[in-house]
Amino acid sequence: MIEPTLLLVFIAALITALATGLGALPLLAMRDVSKRSLALGNAVAAGLMLAATFSLVVEGLEVGAGRTILGLLLGLSGIWFAKRYFDGREDVSVANASGADALKILLIMGVMTVHSAAEGVGVGVAYGGGRELGDFITVAIALHNVPEGLAIALVMVPRGASVGKAAWWSILSSAPQPLLAVPAFAFVLAFAPVLPVGLGLAAGAMLWMIFSELLPEAGESADHATIGVFVTLAFTAMLGVMLLLG
Repeated sequence: MIEPTLLLVFIAALITALATGLGALPLLAMRDVSKRSLALGNAVAAGLMLAATFSLVVEGLEVGAGRTILGLLLGLSGIWFAKRYFDGREDVSVANASGADALKILLIMGVMTVHSAAEGVGVGVAYGGGRELGDFITVAIALHNVPEGLAIALVMVPRGASVGKAAWWSILSSAPQPLLAVPAFAFVLAFAPVLPVGLGLAAGAMLWMIFSELLPEAGESADHATIGVFVTLAFTAMLGVMLLLG
């Protein structure tokens, strides 16, 4: 087996980023978007993100509990200040959406980009432990990124973005993966201690997004019992995928 090189690590991380765009493809079947459909889409996105958060926290605690908790607090602070900064800015426009819808898209893009940065460091650090471990982590993250792309698309498409744009923005949110995987591989000893902070940071931002934005909006157009079912099913499905990946 060929030993990992900088080029190999970059290509591997690029594949994980491109896989995120596949998550938007199921929404090609979406035609009319009712308020109820938007609410259930938010519920599914919340369930997928909740499972991803669980995975991040568990992984972070195994590496460094204190640094993971620090990351959670930093993630919460960062996303809260970003929300405060953008609140009331009606001139914001993203992917055919404007105002509050554009703000929602910007927030989930920010959350997922932070998440992707942590995953990119994870890929680089994994290859620092050998080709076999790096290949396994790459495949796991690539498959894991598909439902994350779906979570992004479920927020973007009902708010006016085309499926193609949602796929492109999903891939763009994963751009940090190839950009950070290479330096993390090259300087694995320096990057490894930062990994649990990054994992916690992404988890903290996601938790805020789920409970402050997605679920309250879902509750406006669908009954809470139905939302609970969709959140739980999405969480279980995502968790099942992660368990299958070992």
